Amino acid sequence: MARQPEPSDNSGADEGAPVRRASLWGDAWRRLRRNRMAVAGLGLFVALSLACLAGPHLSPYSYAATDLAYGARPPCWRHWFGTDTLGRDALTRVLHGGRISLAVGFLATAVSIFIGVLYGAASAYAGGRIDGFMMRVVDVLYALPFTVFVILLMVAFGQDIRLLFVAIGAVQWLTMARIVRGQVMSLRHREFVEAAVCLGLSPSRIVLRHVIPNVLGPVAVYATLTVPAVMLLEAMLSFLGLGVQPPMSSWGVMIQEGAQKMEAYPWLLVFPAACFAAALFSLNFVGDGLRDALDPRSSED
Repeated sequence: MARQPEPSDNSGADEGAPVRRASLWGDAWRRLRRNRMAVAGLGLFVALSLACLAGPHLSPYSYAATDLAYGARPPCWRHWFGTDTLGRDALTRVLHGGRISLAVGFLATAVSIFIGVLYGAASAYAGGRIDGFMMRVVDVLYALPFTVFVILLMVAFGQDIRLLFVAIGAVQWLTMARIVRGQVMSLRHREFVEAAVCLGLSPSRIVLRHVIPNVLGPVAVYATLTVPAVMLLEAMLSFLGLGVQPPMSSWGVMIQEGAQKMEAYPWLLVFPAACFAAALFSLNFVGDGLRDALDPRSSED
């Protein structure tokens, strides 16, 4: 009697197959896409950034060209955002000013990240008295009024737009240094760091190649929250007359000019303030969503 074949059990057929695991960033992107407010904020910010980059090239008007005879006019089909007291197209100036505000936000944030990440990582990895001394320096700088320090830099070295990037970034790195230091303190005794030490790698290479890449998550979250803070600081400096100088404009300059004439020409304040608020809110939504997406406790088990 022929023996009937037993049903095959394929439960262990794929035991040797590699298991595909989602990476940290892939898993974070999947969770971020489920956050509607973060996705909407990201879409709004990208659309606003593209409009600021391409808009002045597509506009038939120059941001600096004046027409005193035309003067200030409310929004119409020729000038969607109206014109200012010098007859300049407000839409073109809002888009061109957005370039300056976004450039200040991103470049000053990049300066603060560069200084803060290196300083915080070096302090935490060195430890001991070196760490204590470096953190006391941060505490002393925290005690100084940031705005006054930036104003002193601008007055001492001149009101140059390139100096504005460095000056704002030079006072925004302190919190970044503390965040990175806390993260590195929790990583310095992990197995992969001790393995790198046993292999004889130099401390600088360990910090740059093995430690800093593992703290990029919190750095990315804080960077999205630093950009709007830097833009607010630039707007305040421009409001005080220490930021971008004419004929260039930024959202802060336009808000300052519009606030002086808001009773007679309210559109000069409404449109730049609306674009500025939209950029700030969108970046804050993206930052909140990125923080939740990179939180290990929010992962699905």
